[in-house]
Amino acid sequence: MSEKPKSIWTRPITGWRGIVLWFVLIFFAAFVVVIALRLLTRANDVVLFSIFLAGAIAAFATALFLFLRWISWWKLGRLLFGLACLATLVALFYAEEDVRGKWAWANFKKKWEAKGEKFELSKLAPPPVPDEQNFAMAQIVASSYGSLLDKNGNVIRPPNTNIINRLRMQIDVAGLKTPAIGHDWRRGTNTDLKEWQTYFRNAAGVTNWFSVPAEPQSPAADVLLALSRYDSTIEELRNAAQRPYSRFPLTYNSDNPASILLPHLATLKQATPVLSLRAIAETELGETEKSLADIKLILRLTESVRTEPILISHLVRISMLDFAFQPIWEGFTEHKWSDAQLAALEQDLSNLDFLSDYHFVIRGEAALNFGEIDYLRRTRKLDDLYHLGTGASSEFNAAVALSHFIPSGWFYRNEIRTVRFEMKWYLPIVNLKSRTVSPGQVRAASDAVTLETASRNPYNFLEHYLLPAIADLGKKFAIVQTDVDEARVACALERFRLAHGNYPDSLDLLAPQFIQKIPNDIISGKPLRYRKNADASCVIYSIGWNETDDGGSVVLKKNSETRAIDPDKGDWVWKILAF
Repeated sequence: MSEKPKSIWTRPITGWRGIVLWFVLIFFAAFVVVIALRLLTRANDVVLFSIFLAGAIAAFATALFLFLRWISWWKLGRLLFGLACLATLVALFYAEEDVRGKWAWANFKKKWEAKGEKFELSKLAPPPVPDEQNFAMAQIVASSYGSLLDKNGNVIRPPNTNIINRLRMQIDVAGLKTPAIGHDWRRGTNTDLKEWQTYFRNAAGVTNWFSVPAEPQSPAADVLLALSRYDSTIEELRNAAQRPYSRFPLTYNSDNPASILLPHLATLKQATPVLSLRAIAETELGETEKSLADIKLILRLTESVRTEPILISHLVRISMLDFAFQPIWEGFTEHKWSDAQLAALEQDLSNLDFLSDYHFVIRGEAALNFGEIDYLRRTRKLDDLYHLGTGASSEFNAAVALSHFIPSGWFYRNEIRTVRFEMKWYLPIVNLKSRTVSPGQVRAASDAVTLETASRNPYNFLEHYLLPAIADLGKKFAIVQTDVDEARVACALERFRLAHGNYPDSLDLLAPQFIQKIPNDIISGKPLRYRKNADASCVIYSIGWNETDDGGSVVLKKNSETRAIDPDKGDWVWKILAF
């Protein structure tokens, strides 16, 4: 007697049909739960994400179900033994990589520290100074960062909105094009004060921020009137500048060096165009003592962040110093500086040593990278690399996802390679003994960066993100030091003219009476070039980045609306017009 067929609802489901049914049931159950949760949290892409996640859950559950059906106690024992052996091998691998990496870093660090190097940012930081002697602790200066940092460098959260930045000085007015200021001396061009006069009068129709007379005065007088709203601020700042030290409260011992806040830099930089424009107008009116005082204040602001071992602080310094050169140069073009004023300017400029500062910055960058890699090793927060502007990529996202599985030893290896590269390639760009900067060494360093980061491996996977492509930094420091040196020589030339009625035929006649020693050309290592022209003008110049004597010619960048100087071509020039 044949058995009656079972109902489809009671018949056992086996084979691939059973697997598919199992998958479908779990998928729909997971989909309902996931989509409900997504709707409750008001997430985007609800349906697509829910389908994807439900599919993943169903696939995992189905695979687990099949595995459990296949396994037996005998198979399970062999599997567990194999997993134990694998775990032991993995543990040994991690232990070996960690010990070797840590040992290699310890030896590397010991070797370089024996040479006097320091790898902690806090050890490169300026020492604490008494508040009453600290420029950065003067009330008006402290207001530039007081909403974000307290006097000990602790971050204020949320920011203290009761703190008003009294040091903030601006001359930009929304909707109006701001005239040029600060860099025209490189092209041998004076600041157009009439253009600034028109700008401030137009600004009166937009804002009452700047005072303007009912009827136009001289351009210089109108500019000083407009800027008079900052007179009290500048005087208070000048009093603060009398303090002998400057140390801003930065958290050099921060757990994550990349998170150090630098709120003071923008405000200090913003003050320099105002002071520069004031000095230019004061010179035009013959008020050279006031002009000299404003130039000296720019120099003081520039030097207030000199002891910070952070690259951006020194790039801001370079930008700020540019605004001091314009009024100095314009005083030369009108021959308004006295002998005593020229001697004072030369003395102040002689204290600037950007070549030594370059080495300080590179060491600061090495310490910053060491601290950042060490932070990543301890926290595995590779997504914090976004603070350094790495950007997103599939490779980067994969590294973030796998960060907790990376052996600690690999981080130590990355520390070694990053720091060693900076010491090997970046430091030699500036030779402090000969006081020269090598364009060839800069090109070699740029090529070395490309080669160093071309291929990825466990020992350099962070170099691609952290190794700064700052080979051109040497050029920036070479240019600014050349500007300083040429300005010093220009002061000596003008003093010679005041004493003898003419410029000398050779720079050798300036030392030691008008300048202690003539600086060398930073590029060639030979004396700066000098030419006295038939019209009683003269020019001082370096052979520049192309290492070729172009006769004191300046090359402008092509298709540049601002007619900017091309630092890679021509010479680096300081012109003194005929008297």
